[in-house]
Amino acid sequence: MTKRLGLIVNPIAGMGGRVGLKGTDGEETLKKALSLGAKQEAPSKVRKALDYIRKNVPGIEILTYPGDMGQQECTDLGIVPTVIGDVDREITTYKDTEEAALKMVENEVDLLLFAGGDGTARNIYNSVGDKIPVIGIPAGVKIHSAVFATNPLNAGKVVADFFGNKSIKLRESEVMDIDEERFREGKVIAKLYGYMKVPYEKEYVQSLKAGGIYSDNICLEGIADYIIDNMEKDYIYLIGSGTTTRKILEQMNSPCTLLGVDIVKDKKLILNDANEEEILKTTKDKKFKIIVSLIGGQGYIFGRGNQQFSPRIIKAAGKENIIIISTPNKIIDLKGRPLLVDTGDEETDKMLKGYYKVIVGYDETYVYKCSY
Repeated sequence: MTKRLGLIVNPIAGMGGRVGLKGTDGEETLKKALSLGAKQEAPSKVRKALDYIRKNVPGIEILTYPGDMGQQECTDLGIVPTVIGDVDREITTYKDTEEAALKMVENEVDLLLFAGGDGTARNIYNSVGDKIPVIGIPAGVKIHSAVFATNPLNAGKVVADFFGNKSIKLRESEVMDIDEERFREGKVIAKLYGYMKVPYEKEYVQSLKAGGIYSDNICLEGIADYIIDNMEKDYIYLIGSGTTTRKILEQMNSPCTLLGVDIVKDKKLILNDANEEEILKTTKDKKFKIIVSLIGGQGYIFGRGNQQFSPRIIKAAGKENIIIISTPNKIIDLKGRPLLVDTGDEETDKMLKGYYKVIVGYDETYVYKCSY
């Protein structure tokens, strides 16, 4: 019996990340992203997953949509897919994603592989529900949902294991999304939209992002004070997104961007909500450090909500200039799972592997492993 894999790519997913827009939901936001020089992020990630599938799943039939919604990515790798449906417009919308997902159900694919973020997952859910199993290639800015693989390569591995191992279990996994407009205002309001069936392999599929604000404010103040007290005069500090890092700016009595990157020099804020190009311009020929916190429940330090820290910036800083901070509870909640990275560049991900000192209080650290 032929193995049938559905493939849907949201080609604009993730384009708002490096230019600091926190997503690309909505036509106006996409236009702004393009005007800021945003480039497609999803196709290269899809090719990484497809290449693994091509090499490890013989006899598979891939059903996909025209152009850069899947056909092009297959063609780039020498895969001849079955193309269904049609796209009338040059730039695709959520309606195309939902229509494509309906077609996949009608064509009775065994598994649906899709690329995008939480918005794309919602679109897929609207059409698919729990009718067929799915697995997501993480390619968006917002990735709170538990229907995604930990990175594109692992999405390919999930597909290969699904078709090669009939005993793989399906798990009902949450589809979450947040309001992007509120997100840009610094307010994270996540909503559960439903559940989809996902082939679950603990090492390859990410967990639901943990929510809430930690009540241990004393711990956060200790971390912030320690960072500020130890800032070096000759360095620029890039402070990443999140409530943990936000405390640093609050302790400095400076405005902060909860969901962006703020730049500090000589313990003073010099730029709020910087995008990739602004960071590169500010740090050119200068020494700098990156301060990040991990995403609760998942463990990501790069590649989830802070794509402004592109591979170019991370490489320029160097592993030795990356500072990780966390409340102890976030580390405990990982239950021994490693920190994770998914920068979109394998060389950078490999560079980031290893052990780090994670600052969890004033002059208090844990040593913790990072993988990808």
